[in-house]
Amino acid sequence: MSSSHDTRRDHDTRTDHSRDGERGTTSSRGEALAIGVVLFAAVMMLIAGFFDALRGVMAIAEDEVFVETADYTFSLDLTTWGWIHLIAGIVVIAVALGLFTGAVWARMAAVVLAAVLIVANFLSLPYQPLWSVVAIAFYAFVIWALCTPRIDREQAMT
Repeated sequence: MSSSHDTRRDHDTRTDHSRDGERGTTSSRGEALAIGVVLFAAVMMLIAGFFDALRGVMAIAEDEVFVETADYTFSLDLTTWGWIHLIAGIVVIAVALGLFTGAVWARMAAVVLAAVLIVANFLSLPYQPLWSVVAIAFYAFVIWALCTPRIDREQAMT
């Protein structure tokens, strides 16, 4: 009986040591994941900003890609929507480039900008429904990615 008891105690000790040994590995994985998610959000913003800018150019040129609706509560001239999306796309690209540098201002600006663009894309649903839904999903993911807590190296070691 005493030998089986000793085996259990040895097993418990090994389990505790392996948990201590994995703590640094788990922390570095968490840190890498946090950095990776922010970089992915930056890439998503860069792509979405580029497409928003192109969407703005198409609307300004009054391309036939857009659906025109007569009875829409939030109707604006197609050219006005074009300028809104062109300017927003350029700003999104600039903020995305700031995210690549790791700037805190870029994280905050990206969250605010993504929230505003979710509303703008919702309002432009009748003009280009499929892309508006895709853009809303892009920006919602960006908000999630940038609001996920970031693990600092010093915090991870404690």
